[in-house]
Amino acid sequence: MTSSRWQAHGNAYLVAEGSEYAIQDGLDGAIEVLSVDGDDIDIAIVNPDGSHAEMSGNGTRIAAAWLMDRTGRDTARVHVGPRVVEVRRVGEGLYQSDLGEARVVAQERIAELDVTVVDVGNPHAVVAGDPADLLLIGPMLETHPRFPNRTNVQVVRVDGPGEVTARVWERGVGETTASGSSAVAVAAATHTEGDVVVHFPGGDLRVTLRDGRATLTGPAEKIEP
Repeated sequence: MTSSRWQAHGNAYLVAEGSEYAIQDGLDGAIEVLSVDGDDIDIAIVNPDGSHAEMSGNGTRIAAAWLMDRTGRDTARVHVGPRVVEVRRVGEGLYQSDLGEARVVAQERIAELDVTVVDVGNPHAVVAGDPADLLLIGPMLETHPRFPNRTNVQVVRVDGPGEVTARVWERGVGETTASGSSAVAVAAATHTEGDVVVHFPGGDLRVTLRDGRATLTGPAEKIEP
């Protein structure tokens, strides 16, 4: 088995060919490469607690970057569960992913908080407020009975049209410096169309919303040993 470490704005994953690996401290999960066929890669996304994520914007982008590094090509298709994420290289270390449908499911009152529930292929609970409150809100909503399979949580402040600041509590992980699917969830919860720059502690991600679909642009790079 071979493996390498990759990161996107500090959101770090082990990319492993095979199932025999350990997720080291400091990593946000593992991307298990199930198969590769040309420009197509089939993966599983594993959290540090051993649970599986249905989707990861940063993880699928990292998987695509890993494959492009191997093939020398500028496009890849990442298969994760029922979804196929098409990714293309748009600059040095910069990639654009078509993440498909971003759907606002409901706006609800949960635990005395106004929560926007969003489906990006995985579940998200977006709360408008002070991102500094994440460490209180995140673990409370992740395990709330409203979400029997747990949920990712974002606390977001709208800075202006097309610009928001957020912090992320990832299901099965805890706080992370950035998250691609969270960026899409935050954008969908606060905007209906157009470009949205999401500021995370680790760096910025750009989301484009068109006709209910989301495109995500951000970096990915290999971490040298």
